[in-house]
Amino acid sequence: MAQRDPRELGGHWRTAQRIAVHEPDPDLAPWVERLWTASWEYAEPYRQKIVPLPQVHVSVIGVQGPRVVGPRSRHMVRELAGRSSVVGAAFRPGVFRAVAGCAVGALVDRELDVAEVPVLAGAPAWGGTQRSGAAAPEAHHRDLASWLRAHLPAEGPGRAAREAGELVARVAADPTIARVDRLAAAAGLGVRTLQRLFAEHVGPGPKWVIRRYRLQEVVDRLEAGGPVDWADLAATLGYADQGHLSRDFADLFGEPPTWYARRYPAT
Repeated sequence: MAQRDPRELGGHWRTAQRIAVHEPDPDLAPWVERLWTASWEYAEPYRQKIVPLPQVHVSVIGVQGPRVVGPRSRHMVRELAGRSSVVGAAFRPGVFRAVAGCAVGALVDRELDVAEVPVLAGAPAWGGTQRSGAAAPEAHHRDLASWLRAHLPAEGPGRAAREAGELVARVAADPTIARVDRLAAAAGLGVRTLQRLFAEHVGPGPKWVIRRYRLQEVVDRLEAGGPVDWADLAATLGYADQGHLSRDFADLFGEPPTWYARRYPAT
């Protein structure tokens, strides 16, 4: 492994970054799970690792206009430098199909200008560019919420979108779901029907979503601190052995779990 940036370790990144998360207003809640802001100040560029979730984001970095960030199939890295901020809206899994005008699977690992997204193409110019990164997070959130409110469909997500989102939530909440056929049976759907539903409304397939949320349990253990019985954890999460767990984790998160653990303060 390459030498680590010491700013990654022991939670030190929190000294240079500020993150705020707000729940959306009720009229946006059917579409948006959370509004978030991150601001930073770095004298030297910092490579920020971002881990994937099955969500579409609309985000604004600095003085740029809004962009649509599709679900990622694996981790990505953004370079943060100087003093700036980003404000974003994390859409609920399953609902962006009605906004995109195409299957969400077509947005995986892509970033688009809003002019390329039918429902948002006619949205008014971004009105929050005058705010600095030092502005209160609530001000950034209000700017983005107002911009979204102008063009999101008034009728809310359809039945298939809601069903897809509920299945993602079931995977996140139930650690016993470790196989696609188990999720399909719980949903009363055939495996291929389930796969089509996810490709249309979620983006990543059900196998990827299951793997992502089971690996989140590894992250939760690491963040909590203390010893981890890796062989037992691998078996609990449905892996044949610790090696398979480590390889899967590294593929999504960019480094093996024991390496990733160093990002958190020791307890």
